[in-house]
Amino acid sequence: MGMELIGRRLSAEEWADVRADESVVDLLLYGDLDDDEAEMPELDLGKSWHGIHYLLTGTTWQVGEGAGAAILGGVEIGEDGGYGRPRLLDPDGVRAVATGLDTLDMATLRARCDPDAMTAAEIYPQAWTNAADDFDFLMPHLADLRRFYHSAATSGQAVLLAIT
Repeated sequence: MGMELIGRRLSAEEWADVRADESVVDLLLYGDLDDDEAEMPELDLGKSWHGIHYLLTGTTWQVGEGAGAAILGGVEIGEDGGYGRPRLLDPDGVRAVATGLDTLDMATLRARCDPDAMTAAEIYPQAWTNAADDFDFLMPHLADLRRFYHSAATSGQAVLLAIT
């Protein structure tokens, strides 16, 4: 299956619950795993997460301001699920990411989509072969990311992210 990024918007009550008791993080992110009708995550970038992070920041792991915090930003919280601890962005951080995502320069993103550079930087899933195809693969996921953050920012919500 591989590493995939999921996210969930948190209501004010859920945000307060997470800050009061980190043990609720897993339940909010993954739901009741014994429940066949468990909710799907609100954001599922699949394996595109690292490629999108690279396009947004031009780096492998560094977190930037605004849109640069969309994938790997926030404060670590909860238990390590095997690929690092989940991260929590407060409502102010969510608004900053949403604003940054709204002002993206597509020409810069397209220029950063360099398969050789992405492979050399070991950008997951390390299957980058054609700039145009790779960019076309990442753009629908980036659109999902923008909608997710825009909705959370408009509602004044916090966001929980995890690589699973």
